Formats: sequence, structure tokens, C-alpha cells
Amino acid sequence: MRIESKDRFETLRAQARESNASRMQQVLVCCGTGCLAWGSKKVAEAFASEIAKRSVDATVDLFVKSTGCHGFCERGPLVALQPSGILYTKVKPNRVEEIVETTLIGGEVIQNLLYKEPVSGERIAQYDEIPFYKNQVRVAMRNIGRIDPTSILDAIAEGAYSGLARALFEMTPDEVLDEVEISGQRGRGGAGFATARKWRSCKAAPGDRRFVLCNGDEGDPGAFKDRSIMEGDPHSVIEGIIIGAYALGAHEGWIYVRDEYPLAVVNLGIAIAEARKYGLLGQNIMGSGFDFDIKISRGGGAFVCGESSALMRSLEGKTGEPRAKYVHSTEKGLFDLPTVLNNVETWAGIGAIIDRGGEWFASMGTERSKGTKAFSLVGKVKNTGLIELPMGTTLRHIIYDIGGGILNDRPFKAVQTGGPSGGCVPAELLDLPVDFEELTKAGSMMGSGGMIVMDDRTCMVDVSRFFLAFLEEESCGKCTPCREGLHQMVQIYDRLIAGDGVEGDIELIERLAAGMQLGSLCELGKSAPNPVLSTLRYFRSEYEAHIRDKACPAGICRELTAYEIIEEGCDGCHVCFKACPVDAIEGVVKELHIIHQDACISCGACFDVCPTNTIRTFPKIELKKAEVV
Repeated sequence: MRIESKDRFETLRAQARESNASRMQQVLVCCGTGCLAWGSKKVAEAFASEIAKRSVDATVDLFVKSTGCHGFCERGPLVALQPSGILYTKVKPNRVEEIVETTLIGGEVIQNLLYKEPVSGERIAQYDEIPFYKNQVRVAMRNIGRIDPTSILDAIAEGAYSGLARALFEMTPDEVLDEVEISGQRGRGGAGFATARKWRSCKAAPGDRRFVLCNGDEGDPGAFKDRSIMEGDPHSVIEGIIIGAYALGAHEGWIYVRDEYPLAVVNLGIAIAEARKYGLLGQNIMGSGFDFDIKISRGGGAFVCGESSALMRSLEGKTGEPRAKYVHSTEKGLFDLPTVLNNVETWAGIGAIIDRGGEWFASMGTERSKGTKAFSLVGKVKNTGLIELPMGTTLRHIIYDIGGGILNDRPFKAVQTGGPSGGCVPAELLDLPVDFEELTKAGSMMGSGGMIVMDDRTCMVDVSRFFLAFLEEESCGKCTPCREGLHQMVQIYDRLIAGDGVEGDIELIERLAAGMQLGSLCELGKSAPNPVLSTLRYFRSEYEAHIRDKACPAGICRELTAYEIIEEGCDGCHVCFKACPVDAIEGVVKELHIIHQDACISCGACFDVCPTNTIRTFPKIELKKAEVV
């Protein structure tokens, strides 16, 4: 059972591959968090029950596998069939018998379970031909959706630990560092610091004891790619950490996981236990003489603990507060000893880099941003989900070719990248290549990989206020510029969206932003003004409208917006009547409806559901003017 040599590993891998290949048909049921919420666990159970009940004969040889996230969260529960390559979407347990009978036994495709292209209406059967998947290149997520994350043999069959075997038996620690440097990989956690440079700095630090850490404390609103990697392919993360430890001469490691990720904790725990069992962790790994082990630490739910020094203080059992940046963690990190901290996606790519070579990884991406990047694509886009593609891919390609365009075909307004510390990129920059440098030039950042798409019904003042309020709650409060700066900004934004903004507010916001950037202790405070400054840069007119005209151009801010039904277009469909939560709409079917302004709470529910687009927004101040007249 225990792997004690490279030859034994190669034999085990060959046996695992042969076992998988012997299965004539596989049913891969997505059991990532998103699909589990749609009920995919019951779908997997229904497949297992149906196959057992039928005692399907050996000529069909069905095998059901629960996998991690396939990425196409909008269409879950997802069921992929191999080797046919068919993908069924929105599968319910009551369709399982039909799938087994019609497709797995009968060989016919069920059309109404296939993905439907939103523009042409075409049904696409093949997983690899669906635009959402066809346009991706996966490195960090290479095995998610293909393996059972609780089976180490399944992972090994798909290439897990091959990079580790090469590193331990064919390369010196310095050669591993050289290969990572050739790859040009930069940290995928936000700052984009060169991985090899960080590792070399740690290795050169004095002392015999050092640590490797994995940051799985993904706290950005709308981001979930690290969660999906830990849940769906924990072995890629573990393999990368072991390789890093070998290169650095470290013997102890931790994975710091956000407490709200219980499935990630469970699957990582199983993977670590199995890796120890097979001799891939612990003493004398693979018989190489190298010793290393990993522990899991659950975060306390503080967003600031995603910052490196705060995370390390938390691991030590102290309050998760950042320290001055002139103290480098590669020299004095965890317990004031040399430490390397990389995020989940960074570690997940290391095994593939060592296995396939640094030049292979560097062949993708741009000159200064090599390889691929994973993103959580969410918001007002038709195909939400988890994607990975080469650096330098344009926003237009991501949003329209992969994402399928904007919901309800509304105009695209902006995309927010980089989480609460990122910025909003407007429609005129849709052809911007997504890499570290270009996003920074545009006033945003790569961040942890969140990408929130917004349509014309998004108020950029309100968006900025949301992120500021989030950061105000999550600030540790240690330094005044961050603590007080965020509080003062939120108060100003509260005035703006309530219609109480005054001349000079914009300039006051800019001065506060400059003070926070200069004086804050850590990156939470320094980067907190990014959403503010990017929206002021591209959408300044919206701020001016809130202040001077007491109007919200997007028709979102309740205190500034009123709604009315356009008489010429209303056909009396009664949809708005049913949607109104306060009975502010009067009308009967097939007759003109009316909104009573004294009862309307400006929630916008009627506007959102109107099928004929005959409800308009207008500044609420016009109602007050009319009352005066």
C-alpha cells in the first residue's frame, strides 16, 4: 500500500489508470457546493440506486462518480457522461431513470436536457463544444469535475503527484526553483508577486526551520475559485505544497481554510489522510528521504486574515491583525521564522509546472503575466460559473463568448475585478486584455479572481458604497487611516444615495482616499479606495447627478427614484401587479395599470418583471416639484 520508490509510484499509477479505463461508461455527477445546493446529491444517489436496481449487464458497465465543481454553476445539477462526452444540465432525480434507459443503455440523446445556446437556441450535446468550456484552458483546475476528490487513486490516475515524483527523484531543490522561475508564475492571490522570487528569498533567509503555508481564506464577495479547487481537487494543492517544501527545505506546512468552507475542510482532511497512508506525506516521502507534513487550520471568519501577516498571527493563536510591511514574512513570518505563503490556485498549478515543465506554462499568457488564471464569473451574465483561461484574454471574450452575454440582453456597463479592493472597468474597455499590468493600468487589480458583471441597471455610487461598507465591517481597526477613513467614506456615500449629497463631497472622498492609501498599515486599507477611485474615474457624472440633480441615472437608489407605467405601452398583462410587494399598483387584466406614488417604495420589482419594458424610472424630485406646483 505504501509507496516507497518511484517505481512503486509508477506501478500504482498504471494500475489506477487501467482500472479507470476498464469502465466502459462513467456518470460524472457534479457535487460541488453550487450543484449540491441544486440537489445534485440526490441525483447521484438516484443514479447509484437505478443502476443497482437494474443490475445492468457487464456489456454496459456503468460507474457513477461524484466529482467536484464542473464550473457551469448556472446550469446545475450537471451530469457528464463518458466516453460519449455528453453533458446534461439541470438534471433532477426524476430524470435519472430516463437517462439510464435512453442514453446509457439505448445510446440516444435527450434533447431537452442539453445546454441551450442563449442566442441561437441551438442544443449542444458535447461537453467540449459548449462555449463555456470550449474557450477555457485549465491548469489549476485541470482535474476538477473529472475525479472523485475523496479518492487518491482516482487523482493519481489523472496525473496527481507525478510532478512530485519528478521533483523528488529527478531534480534537486534548486532545479525545482529554476523550473518555477522559468514558468514565470506569479502569485494568484492578488498581488501577483513572482513565485520563484518569493521562494528564493525564503530559502536564503538564515535559520534551519521554515514553513510553507496555503491561503485558503477566500473572503471576497462573489469569489469561489479557491473553494472549488480545495473541494474538487485537494490533491493538486497538497502536491504543490509538498514540492514547494522540498525546494525550500521545509518540513512543516499549514492550509488555512475559511471557516465557511466545510466541504473543503472535509475533502482536504480525507486527501491528507490518504496521502499519509500511501507515503506521500509524513516521513520518508516515496522513499526519497524527505520528510514533510501538513495540518489544516480553520479561519475565524475575518476578511483581514486573508492578508499574509494577519493570517500568520491567526495561525499562532493571536488576534488576526496585520503588521508593518517592512517586516518580510519570507524572513520573519510564522513564529518569526522564514515562511512562504501562497494561495490555493498558486499551489494547485505547481505540480503541473514541474510535471510538464516551466516552458510549457510560460508559453501561455502574456510577456509579464504567464500561464492561466481562474475566475469566478458572476453577476448580470447569462453563464455564471468558474472559468480558467490564459492571461491576456479580453474582457469581451470572457463576458460574451464564455459568459454568453448580459442577462436579458441589457447593455453592459462595467465589470468589477479584484474583490472589494479591486476596481470597476467600464464598457469602453471591453477589449482590455486581462492580466496583472493591464488591470492595474485601468484602475483595478487581479485580486483573488472575482469578476462581477454589471448591466445598465447598476448604480456605480451604490456599488462603491457596498464595497466600502463591507470593508468597514471587516477592518481590524488597528490603524486610524483605515478604520476612520472607511467610516467617514461610508457616511458620505449614505448621504449621496439618500439625496443629501452636497458640492465638495466628491473632492472630500478623493482626499480621504489619498490619506488611506498613504497611511494604512496593510493592503486592506491601502486598496480599499480602489472601487471608489475607479468609479470616480469612469462614472463621475453619476456622482454629479446624485449631488446636483438629486437623481440616480441607473434608477436604483430608492430615495432618488420613482417609477411610472407608460400609458401607450401597457397591455395590462398584470405581471407588475403580482410582483409589487406593497400593493402600490392598481389595474385589471388587459387594462392600463397605474402606480400610486404615495404607496410605492421604489423597490424596482415592477420594472424588473415588466415583459414589455413600459415602466420608466424618473427622479423622485420631480414628484416633489409637482406637489409644490
